[in-house]
Amino acid sequence: MEPATSTEFTPWLSLSGGVLIGLSAVMLMGLFGKIAGISGITKGLTGLIPGQEGPSDRGWRLSFLAGLIVAPVVYLVVSGSFPHQSVPSNLVGMLIAGLLVGVGTTLGSGCTSGHGVCGLARLSPRSFAAVVTFVVAAIATTTVIRHVL
Repeated sequence: MEPATSTEFTPWLSLSGGVLIGLSAVMLMGLFGKIAGISGITKGLTGLIPGQEGPSDRGWRLSFLAGLIVAPVVYLVVSGSFPHQSVPSNLVGMLIAGLLVGVGTTLGSGCTSGHGVCGLARLSPRSFAAVVTFVVAAIATTTVIRHVL
């Protein structure tokens, strides 16, 4: 069994990322009255699929998602390199994880950004229950993957 890898401590990058996430959530709520939950934003784009109905507010949804894609490119221009990421090479595991996240966001009526950032800020009891569930599942999954398997 290989030892758990350490994560670099980056308080200023983490703080600035958190501020930007919070700012985007406040702007989206203030400008459009919408919650910045990625699963809800992408679900609202189903109207782009032929034969599917969807909300008529696709413009801001596409803009929000475009910002998520453009942000690393802006980082590249500013810093000269892409942000470092480590992605597991186990494609089957990634597929299973992605499916489980999709099922979880459907069952939980939202994702970590919608419940954790926006729901907790609004003191939503449902979001609090969802976040507790996310955290417990994350701790259990990490424990099993890093220390049992």
